[in-house]
Amino acid sequence: MTSGVGALWSHRGSLRILVRRDLAVKYQQSVLGYLWSLIEPLGMGAIYWFVFGVLYSRDTNRHLGEAAGSYPLFLITGIFAWMWTSSALSEATHALTGQSRLITTMNVPRQVFPIGRVVGRFAEYAAGLPILAAIAIWYAAQGRIEPGWSLLALPLAVLVQATLLIGLALLLSAFNVLMRDVERFMRLVIRVLFYATPIIYPLSLVRDSGLPGWLRAAYEINPLVGIFQLHHAVWYPDEFPGARLLATTVGISVLLLVAGWWAFRRLEPAVLKEL
Repeated sequence: MTSGVGALWSHRGSLRILVRRDLAVKYQQSVLGYLWSLIEPLGMGAIYWFVFGVLYSRDTNRHLGEAAGSYPLFLITGIFAWMWTSSALSEATHALTGQSRLITTMNVPRQVFPIGRVVGRFAEYAAGLPILAAIAIWYAAQGRIEPGWSLLALPLAVLVQATLLIGLALLLSAFNVLMRDVERFMRLVIRVLFYATPIIYPLSLVRDSGLPGWLRAAYEINPLVGIFQLHHAVWYPDEFPGARLLATTVGISVLLLVAGWWAFRRLEPAVLKEL
């Protein structure tokens, strides 16, 4: 794996070119271009704010705690991070099958292609950070949030999320070449994960629910739970995950990265033959 990372680093220029190409192709026939990477999550945030912040505001505020007065910021924070997750996973699944000719002719580590999808979607996420910061400054001026040391949770959240997504991207891209059902299966998984992760609701809502203890424990094994708690903790320090949840999140993310890298290398001959 060390030698593979070294080879990938030596071809970082190719990775940068692939990311730029993917972004250019994605928005080349769009009038609004990169603005769509902001419009879509903001539109989703407006819809969920209307449902849970207006129609069901009484039930929502009861569980939000300090986030009750700035629920739109809570929503947008989670949705921006979720758009990175869902887009990276869905696009990484067909990162190899959609570029077979390029993969078999370019002399670069094949990991570049699924990793490029994760990096490209991170670029879209980073483009939304100024919007997120502007909303946070507005709420801070009103005294509804008090950002401080908790801002350091953002780089940690990005690092752990990137680790998880790269590992999953390597696994999914390789398996999808050999079993095309993976792409269809992931469409369902991504929909389930959105509601099985504290994105539009706080984790305390699950912990205080009447679910059996074993089900609540299984819920927190999902590494995205700890990752999104880190994202929310940027503005709401009380949301910072506890030691056990943080250790579980980091441990599973690193484990999936190692497993994804190992599986990709083992399956690479069969993948190239299939392509």
